[in-house]
Amino acid sequence: MDGNSDPAKDWGPFGRPLFNDPEARALARVGVVDVGSNSVRLVVFDGAARSPAYFYNEKIMCALGAGLSETGRLNPHGRRRALSAIHRFQRLAEGMGLDQLTAVATAAVREADDGPDFCDDVLRETGVTIHVIDGTEEARLSAQGVLLGWPGAYGLVCDIGGSSMELAEINNGEVGRRVTSQLGPLKLRDIKGGKKGRKAFIDNTLDKLQAEMGTQKNRLFLVGGSWRAIARIDMERRGYPLHVLHEYRMTGKAVRATAKFIAENDLEDLRQRCGISSSRMELVPIAIEVLKGVVRRFKPHDIAVSSYGIREGMLYEQMPDRLRNRDPLIEACLFAEAKDARMPGFGKALYNFIMPLFKSAHPERQRLVKAACLLHDVSWRAHPDYRAQTCFDNATRANLGGLRHSERVFLGLALLHRYRNKREGTGFEDLYDLINETDQTQAEILGKAMRFGAMLWMHSSADLGTLKWRPKKRELHLSLPASAEPLYGEVAAARFQSLTNTLKATSHVKIGRAS
Repeated sequence: MDGNSDPAKDWGPFGRPLFNDPEARALARVGVVDVGSNSVRLVVFDGAARSPAYFYNEKIMCALGAGLSETGRLNPHGRRRALSAIHRFQRLAEGMGLDQLTAVATAAVREADDGPDFCDDVLRETGVTIHVIDGTEEARLSAQGVLLGWPGAYGLVCDIGGSSMELAEINNGEVGRRVTSQLGPLKLRDIKGGKKGRKAFIDNTLDKLQAEMGTQKNRLFLVGGSWRAIARIDMERRGYPLHVLHEYRMTGKAVRATAKFIAENDLEDLRQRCGISSSRMELVPIAIEVLKGVVRRFKPHDIAVSSYGIREGMLYEQMPDRLRNRDPLIEACLFAEAKDARMPGFGKALYNFIMPLFKSAHPERQRLVKAACLLHDVSWRAHPDYRAQTCFDNATRANLGGLRHSERVFLGLALLHRYRNKREGTGFEDLYDLINETDQTQAEILGKAMRFGAMLWMHSSADLGTLKWRPKKRELHLSLPASAEPLYGEVAAARFQSLTNTLKATSHVKIGRAS
């Protein structure tokens, strides 16, 4: 699985894989502990550094910041639970072969009078050093986490924790102005004056944040557990079929409708329907009031939920610029092909072969064609009767950065049709409607083109022949070299005809040209 075996090789539109460069290999397995006001979490990243997989992910709801506004100290019960959790995490890291854990603490620990004592206890009992960061640094790391999933993104990142809320602007891959506030729901719960006092505090604080950050009408990126819980409830309200929080989109109108939905429903019943923890659900009614205020003031043109935040930002912090600038989707697909495909490298040959069908497509669509070709064979170990469904499920629900939900469905449908002519009867029909009929047909064309091209499988540098697509005449021309003639048997011919039928075209085949 050597991504750098031939530095002089022409990698074409795929770019040279970086997952095996020394700097990328150093990030192949990284452990991060996030000591927040509400939860303490261990995340171990693995795989392609630019689009890492979550090798291990564990969260303990400790509520360190509960009661902090009144006592000035960490919640004693939460402090004991957090220390126990970090001790466990340290032992797990040893078992995973991690040299060290990188641990950061945010608002609760930095504001509590006994925060330094807690850090000393952790160091003495576990050997883990906690780095306490200030609010603007927390905002910067959260924004970098968003950039891990959206290279070149622009807009406003809003990260809510238990005791604070941070804002950071991003533009063309750079983090700009950033501010911190005390709008965390744990802290707001302790505000005097009940709902009226809390609303006044939220409004006053948001007015100040708006004055500091200025006009921010681009995309609003939501980072944090309370925002993700609200997104789950919005999915429940809408009956949305794809339960993937990352890149889930909302609007200001949807936020207002979901706030009303929360107010009108029994919280315990809603919690169970949405799979939200009790401790998180307690904070949702407060968090939604904050979100309504953020949306009302900044008026974003759309809202995107980010599963990436401070932990991913810490990984991004360690990346060289040349790795940061890579496409996370393509890097993840290159890594998957190298690790799991039967013939690593054939994806590029397949891409070059079928590209005449998509030469006029928008670059964003061509990017999905690249991804599909790289992934076309990585699920070969699945049972043949379920291979198509496995491909679709992996594409739509896998931890892949840089993919909108509609793009997940397009990619999934293409890979489904790589193994199956028809998409009916798969159990995924409710997801197909996330893309329009034209895109469904384009995904089918891509899948059937890969299904046929895979029949010409020889080696990654083989001459598969050429396809010529004449859309005005509705003609598909196939020209094969003499070396490929034995491969064009009955099954290959049937698959080529199936592709032609989907294109509503006539086929023209020439076999035996000199290779």
